[in-house]
Amino acid sequence: MQLPSNKKVVGCKWVFTMKTHANGSIERYKAQLVAQGFTQTYGINYAETFAPMAKLNSIQVLLSLVVNLDWPLFQLDVKNAFLNGDWDEEIYMKIPPGFEHEVDNGRACRFKRSIYGLKPSPRAWFKKFSMTLNQLGYKQRQANHTLFTKHAENGKRSILIVYVDDIIVTGDDMQEIDNLNKQLRAEFEVKDLGIMRYFLGMEVARSKEELFISQKKYTIDLLEDTGMLACRPAGTPLDKG
Repeated sequence: MQLPSNKKVVGCKWVFTMKTHANGSIERYKAQLVAQGFTQTYGINYAETFAPMAKLNSIQVLLSLVVNLDWPLFQLDVKNAFLNGDWDEEIYMKIPPGFEHEVDNGRACRFKRSIYGLKPSPRAWFKKFSMTLNQLGYKQRQANHTLFTKHAENGKRSILIVYVDDIIVTGDDMQEIDNLNKQLRAEFEVKDLGIMRYFLGMEVARSKEELFISQKKYTIDLLEDTGMLACRPAGTPLDKG
């Protein structure tokens, strides 16, 4: 559409990435149009920002409950989460690279949905996600806004915690957990990852008596990225004091 004379445009670019499985094998190649959020000006084309990042201590408490109460632990992944946010603000973006010759000068794209790169996109996504859970009867906890709980009349509970687009679901109400899975898949593009095995760089292995958490893969990937994989191990990597 034609760009209003009193509006500024946000830049954009194409980003090409390679998605991998937890074991490091290639899952798929991905091309994504990303807005250049650094060209936005606070108070002009964005206001509040917020990223739904669960507190680590909340995750630790949740894992402790899972072990002590012998609850199942499931993981969901929302594909292209930031594209789900509804947009009320009037923000314009430049024509994507490669399509400039197909439109007349002075035209721009107006956002109707959020997009990766825009500063308010995480907030828009989490607002849509929170509203969906509230409609399903889940209560958002004030101590941690990324934690949602639901108590059934029979006393059973279901708990959900979200970190950007990764979701952990647990509880003793399997019927509600199955229903939640179906409802989320009807609203968003959700991938059911089954029993949680890898989350936030942590590998999770479970037995009947305990839950074992390891960051071995995360550490190896970090050493590989920094070119230090062949270095000799040390009990104290840094000098004491």
